[in-house]
Amino acid sequence: MSADLFGETDEAEAHPIEEVSDDAPLAERMRPRDFDEFVGQHQLVDQDRVIRRLLQGELRQSLILWGPPGTGKTTLARLVAAESGMRFVPFSAVISGIKEVRVVMADAEKRRKKTGTRTLLFVDEIHRFNKAQQDAFLPYVERGDILLIGATTENPSFEIVSPLLSRSRTLVLETLSPEELCAILRRALEDEERGLAGAVTISDELLMTMAHACDGDARRALTLLETAASFLPEGGALDGDLLSEAMQKKQLAYDKSGDQHYDLISALHKSIRNSDANATVYWITRMLESGEERRFLLRRLIRMAVEDIGLADPFALRVALDADDAWRRLGDPEGELAIVQAAVYLARAKKSNAIYKAYGAAKQDVEQTAAEPVPMHLRNAPTSLMKDLGFGKGYRYAHDDPDAVKEMPCLPPGLEGRDYFGSKQ
Repeated sequence: MSADLFGETDEAEAHPIEEVSDDAPLAERMRPRDFDEFVGQHQLVDQDRVIRRLLQGELRQSLILWGPPGTGKTTLARLVAAESGMRFVPFSAVISGIKEVRVVMADAEKRRKKTGTRTLLFVDEIHRFNKAQQDAFLPYVERGDILLIGATTENPSFEIVSPLLSRSRTLVLETLSPEELCAILRRALEDEERGLAGAVTISDELLMTMAHACDGDARRALTLLETAASFLPEGGALDGDLLSEAMQKKQLAYDKSGDQHYDLISALHKSIRNSDANATVYWITRMLESGEERRFLLRRLIRMAVEDIGLADPFALRVALDADDAWRRLGDPEGELAIVQAAVYLARAKKSNAIYKAYGAAKQDVEQTAAEPVPMHLRNAPTSLMKDLGFGKGYRYAHDDPDAVKEMPCLPPGLEGRDYFGSKQ
């Protein structure tokens, strides 16, 4: 930021894509300087797409950039600032408090009144601010003192306050494809000014292996390349052994309380319901390898055994319960096989949601109809007085009187004939 808060915009502010030092991490050095260098997110940055259309007019609406790590949120904010000519002030909610942001917003208000210059305030990890702190942005956004661009990996519907969300446009960034990551890596390998200047080479096959290992995260991919290249101080060709050493064990991006947690358990549940054993093995393995709570998975498997299989294969519930018991006895890693085995059994089992639907319909009747007295013939009559009052009168013992099954009603009169398992439900 300029020392003269309210004077002319200085050179650094006019050009927010600043040069980085030669010893900066490769991922930082290779950050795109213009839209021509930006890879991916075609739905946002291609000609006639939303970002380009916004920049063609006067940029007034604040933005929320929602997407996985390493997909270009920070870079996109910097490029928007560069194209718009606004003063760019970046903050990270991880290391900065709302007090520091308030100072910048107050300065932005004075600057706009004095010079007409607007400030583009970029807040990375904006979901880290609580609801009350996020409310502090509202007056400055409404007056136009700042254009706010907030970046988040969390679902804005749950993490951003509604007033701020309604005053912003949410743009969704997608995970980068392996081909897009390969393009980014090739540029880093070849770039003579900021990259490795051709000193390190790697086959297309190993480059694709590297891309797949990084799950659409460009920062991870460039960091992995830099790590692998460090094993060749004089340059040369990267081989599979060196790449494996650099990669070590793949670390899966996973948040046990965020969207990925719910998306993955949804995928597992729907794969089991759809009797797809192959997809079931994949999704549950991905959750296990990501560190998902085993007790959570086992509870969900028990629920699936009742909800989606139920009467079609009552033994499925026993399998799920036994898997729970086996894991508690064995722990990891031996007990994980019991979890996977139970999931595959559920996927292969016949399916029935009759109990689930019947319970739901009966619950609705309990909530929406009168709580009628128990019919007299179904009441217990442990005393002579109760028998004299008619309790239990007319009850027929089905074991000795098979016709009672059809002739003796057991529902209250208001629900007589209700069929929770047939066409009448």
